[in-house]
Amino acid sequence: MCRRLLRALGASALAAGMAASSAASAADAYPSKPIRFVVPAAAGGPTEIVTRLLAERMTQSMGVSVIVEAKPGAGGNIGADAVAKAAPDGYTILMGTIGTNAINQTLYKSMPFQPLKDFTAVTQVVSYPLVVVVNPKLPIHSVADLIAYAKANPGKLNRASGGSGTSMHMSGELFNEMAGVQMQHIPYKGSLPALTDVIGGQADLAFDSLVIAQPLIKAGKLRAIAVTGPERSPAAPDIPTVAETLPGYAMTSWIGVFAPAGTPRPIVERLQQEIARALADPRVREQLVSQAADPVASKPDDFARFTADETEKWAPVVKASGASVS
Repeated sequence: MCRRLLRALGASALAAGMAASSAASAADAYPSKPIRFVVPAAAGGPTEIVTRLLAERMTQSMGVSVIVEAKPGAGGNIGADAVAKAAPDGYTILMGTIGTNAINQTLYKSMPFQPLKDFTAVTQVVSYPLVVVVNPKLPIHSVADLIAYAKANPGKLNRASGGSGTSMHMSGELFNEMAGVQMQHIPYKGSLPALTDVIGGQADLAFDSLVIAQPLIKAGKLRAIAVTGPERSPAAPDIPTVAETLPGYAMTSWIGVFAPAGTPRPIVERLQQEIARALADPRVREQLVSQAADPVASKPDDFARFTADETEKWAPVVKASGASVS
């Protein structure tokens, strides 16, 4: 009996050693082929813009092609699920968002994956505020005007967003709750179609990325009334914060990198180091900051804790809003 137990323990230890050796060998050879970043949002949005900027720099530093693939749908769940079920070898990576990896877990009645279990956090890439924009034909020039107009016309204002579960969606739900108003949410397949309809008058306003909206604001096609961050954005210092009128309001969106659960730690650390190197590049940093995105480059364990905290933070907001997606 003792001999059989010893043989079993020895075989187990040998298997564990071989697995560890195999993982180390794979990490040593990494990367040996193109890396694919899956963007779970429509092309032309803030997530794709940030990802392409990173991919260009990482292609130069890693010696292999870093490919960007937009895979939108179901509030980002389609693209995220594809990565969750991919081989954990570091070659299929998710450019996740506050929606796919924090909000959707509470918003969607049924999830095809578990954000906190099915991914390994690599690094937060950027954080950025949103901007509240309205159709210029509306008599709304400030947050105070928006609240007054919404209260005088309950349920009549249509609020466009880049999709259910996105920061654009939930920032508006948080505003509804804190301001005591009710604006109707209309989800679109991305920021560009949402803002296009605000410009055309099919929707009245949107909470959207300053990266995408700023050129339209400067062209006079949209009127900016506030940014959602806790402080004014250096990229648009003349635009007040929502909190200047509605104390305590703050919504900062973020983008981060996730690998499938089980990805070897050396590969996760290599990815984090390469992304941090890219974000430290003065040209990349300047482009991000000019678009109101704040580079982060957190460590894997720190980002894992941050993601768990964000999931917990937004769950009561989603529940209080009554928003739910089948």
